[in-house]
Amino acid sequence: MTTGKVFLVGAGPGDIRLITVKGLEAIKKAEVILYDRLANPKLLEFAPEDCELIYCGKLPDRHILRQEKINDLLVEKALEGKRVVRLKGGDPGVFGRVGEEAAALATYQIPFEIVPGISSGIAAPLYAGIPVTHREHAESFAVVTAHDKSIDGKPMLDWEGLVRGVDTIAFYMGVGNLPFICENLIAHGKLSTTPIILIQWGTFGRQKTLQGTLADISAKVREAKFSNPAIILVGEVISLREKISWFEKLPLYGRQILLARTGESVSGLAQELMEKGADVIEFPKWKKIIIPVDVSKVIAYDHILFSSPESVEEFFQAVIDKGIDIRKIKADFFVRSSKSLKSLKERGFVAQLIVDMPETVSLLIVGDDPILKKEYEQADVLAISRKVLDQQFLPIFKRMIEEADVNTVVFPSRAAVGAMFEGLRECGIEAVELFKSLKVVCMGQQTRNAFEDAGFKIDGMPQSPTKEALIEYLIQRPIAGN
Repeated sequence: MTTGKVFLVGAGPGDIRLITVKGLEAIKKAEVILYDRLANPKLLEFAPEDCELIYCGKLPDRHILRQEKINDLLVEKALEGKRVVRLKGGDPGVFGRVGEEAAALATYQIPFEIVPGISSGIAAPLYAGIPVTHREHAESFAVVTAHDKSIDGKPMLDWEGLVRGVDTIAFYMGVGNLPFICENLIAHGKLSTTPIILIQWGTFGRQKTLQGTLADISAKVREAKFSNPAIILVGEVISLREKISWFEKLPLYGRQILLARTGESVSGLAQELMEKGADVIEFPKWKKIIIPVDVSKVIAYDHILFSSPESVEEFFQAVIDKGIDIRKIKADFFVRSSKSLKSLKERGFVAQLIVDMPETVSLLIVGDDPILKKEYEQADVLAISRKVLDQQFLPIFKRMIEEADVNTVVFPSRAAVGAMFEGLRECGIEAVELFKSLKVVCMGQQTRNAFEDAGFKIDGMPQSPTKEALIEYLIQRPIAGN
C-alpha cells in the first residue's frame, strides 16, 4: 500500500476566516482530521463528508489523547495510505508541539508538510485593538509559555532577560499562574503600574477582555472568574487600545447565536452575522444521501414543483443519467424561492413562483420536503436524495454549545424549527432548558407559528424575513452587558 501524507496545519486563533488558503485546501482534501480543542470546529465542515474526524484536544484537568498517542495515530493513518490533516489552534510552531509530531513522521519516512497559521499571541491582541509592536511604544515582542514541565507547573523563565530586553510580552495559557507571573515581573524590574490585559477566546465573537496593571490584575481576574483559553499581554503598547479598538465596536459583538439550519449555510446569513461581530453556531449539520429512483415518468406531469435549488440540480442530473430527452418534459416549472428560479434560468428554463401555481391533478414535487408533501397531499413526490443528521458532528456541536455562552437563537424558516428540535434530541440536549434563557428570533410568521406550536414563545421577529431585516433587528436590541 502507498504511504499517505500528513499536513500539520495551523487553524489560526478562532475566527475561521483567518485560516490560510493552503490550510483550508488541506482540510477540503482530507481523509482524516485530528483536531485540537482550540481549532474552531466550524472548519471541520469544509472537510469531505466521508472524512474521519478525531478529537484529540485537551480539556482543563483532562487529557483526551496523550501526545504519544496522537503521534501514533498520525503514523497509523498515514501508513494506511490516508491523506491526514493535524489541525492545531493558532500556529503549529508556537507551543503546538509540531516538532514532536513531525519527528515521529520522519522516523517512519512519512511525507509531511507544515502549514503555518496566524498565532493567537499576535491575532488576539489585534482584535482587542493592540498591535504588539509600535514605533513609539514597543520595539520588541516575545511569546512565552506560562506553564511547563516543572514540578509545580510554574514557568521557569529568564525573568530578568524578559524585563530588560522585551517591550511587549505575550503569555500563553497562563491564567492559573497569573499571580506568579506578575510577582516575578515586578521583582525583576517591571513597574507595578505596567499595563496588562487578558484576552479570552480572542478573535471569536465571544471574545472578552480584562485590563489592569501588574499590581491589581490578579484580584480582578479572581473577581471576574476569568479563565483560559486566554492570552496575557504585558506592555505599554496596551495604551493604544482606547484609540484603535475595532472588533468590540462591531454592531453584533457579544451576540452568540445558535442558527438553525436545514442544509448548508442559510443563504450566507451566518457569514453576514459574523462580519457584524457575532459568534455563530450553525446547527445541526446534515449530509445528503442519494436515493436510486426511476425518473422515466417525469414526462407525464403537467406541473413540476422544485423544493430547493439542490433539487433542480439533482433532477436534471438524474434525467440526463437516464438518457431522457429534456424536450419531452411538457410540465410547467414552479419553485419556492428566487434561488431556485435562478438555478432553472441558468439551464434555460423560465419558472414561476409557487404562489402562481394553479390547481392541478398532475403535480410532481421534486425533493424530500415534508411541508410540501402535507400541503399537496395528492401530488407525487420524487425524492432523489434525502438529508440525514451527520452523526459525526453531534458530539462536536454539543461541545461547541457547552463552551459558548449562547444568548440568541435564530430560526430562518419553518423547516428549520423541526430540524433544530431533531438535532437537539440527537445531542441529548433538552430544548426547554436551552431556550428558557435565550432570546428566540423567528424570521417570518410561518416560522413563528411552527415554533409556538411546539409549545414555546419567541422574543420577537424582524419586520420582514430577510437577512437585512434580521441584522437590523438584532442591532436595535443589544444583549445586556455589551
